[in-house]
Amino acid sequence: MAVRRVNPDQPAEFAFSAENLAWAQETIAKYPSGKQASAIIPLLWRAQEQSGGWLPEPAIRAVCDLLGMAHIRGMEVATFYTMFQLSPVGTKAHVQVCGTTPCMLRGSRDLISVCQHRIHEHPHTPNSDGTLSWEEVECIGVCANAPVVQIGKDTYEDLTAEQFEKVLDGFIAGKPLKPGSQTGRTASCPAGGPTSLTDQSLYDGSTIDAWRKRFEETSEATDHAQEATSPSSPAGSSSAAAAPAVHPAALAAIANAGLVKELEARGGGKAMSAGELDKIKADMLRDRVIAAAQAAQDPELLSEPRGGKGDDLSLIWGVADKMAEKLNSIGVWHFDQIAKWTPANVAWFESRLDGFKSRVTREKWIEQAQKLASGWRPDSKAGERPKD
Repeated sequence: MAVRRVNPDQPAEFAFSAENLAWAQETIAKYPSGKQASAIIPLLWRAQEQSGGWLPEPAIRAVCDLLGMAHIRGMEVATFYTMFQLSPVGTKAHVQVCGTTPCMLRGSRDLISVCQHRIHEHPHTPNSDGTLSWEEVECIGVCANAPVVQIGKDTYEDLTAEQFEKVLDGFIAGKPLKPGSQTGRTASCPAGGPTSLTDQSLYDGSTIDAWRKRFEETSEATDHAQEATSPSSPAGSSSAAAAPAVHPAALAAIANAGLVKELEARGGGKAMSAGELDKIKADMLRDRVIAAAQAAQDPELLSEPRGGKGDDLSLIWGVADKMAEKLNSIGVWHFDQIAKWTPANVAWFESRLDGFKSRVTREKWIEQAQKLASGWRPDSKAGERPKD
């Protein structure tokens, strides 16, 4: 980066106008106590706007005094960021022409030629009446609409040399053109107009209404299913209905699968009232939830050990006494119960005991249980894990 220095000709002093001072104090108050220095960039920018588009050195000192900062800190910020102009600029417009690759490939050299012809041969030098000045800058960030110039806070995009002349004429006349694309392009869509997402139903609200209706119908059906399978309801009092709850997303998927055909079949093809439809939906979803729970293949659980005595589950490496107690509490008392676990059974177990994910597989509980169920016992002399 080139060395940036303040202009040798400076005004004697600077003071914020009453309006800008009130704005500055309000801006400073937005920052936590002891962090007021964070407001330096917006305050320097406002000082630059008040000074006609450039930042005098007395303004930098005034801002630092407001923020309780050393003057050199303000100088460091002002000389680092190229958004701050350290010498007088055009009173009506200072033009920043993007010269980075996308804009260069799309004609930024032509725009610079216009600046050299209409304003001044050299950048940072106002024209004869001091109304316009220009400079070349790095990427402005509107590459899709290159070439681009920035004037103040606004960008003018998709420029040709002729269009750029009109932009300058507007500032000279005190009637700036509307910022943005000068070819009518919307945002950064293709130059020939949008080529995707052109379906007007995406924007007129009809698609949203359709999805909202579908969501409401699915949510209503889900609520009925959850009520129907609740342990407190008559329909949910059976052992199958009291199976582990199914996630609402799964209920929604179940509800949508073949819903219309089943409604027609259960209704006998005749017209039905809203209440009759709701009851059929609830019955259907209860049946499917029960079937889904049964398909999950819950592990074999016992209310008490066979013969009044369970196996010593702590013989399984990885199952300490406390873990054995937890297994007993959920109905696992014998080696052969664990020996028959399927992946679905393991997932069921892990979902009920937080913090044990992958432990069953990693420590090979099932393989150990299969050996123990066949009568094998660890031999401490052979270095195997002895009985606790």
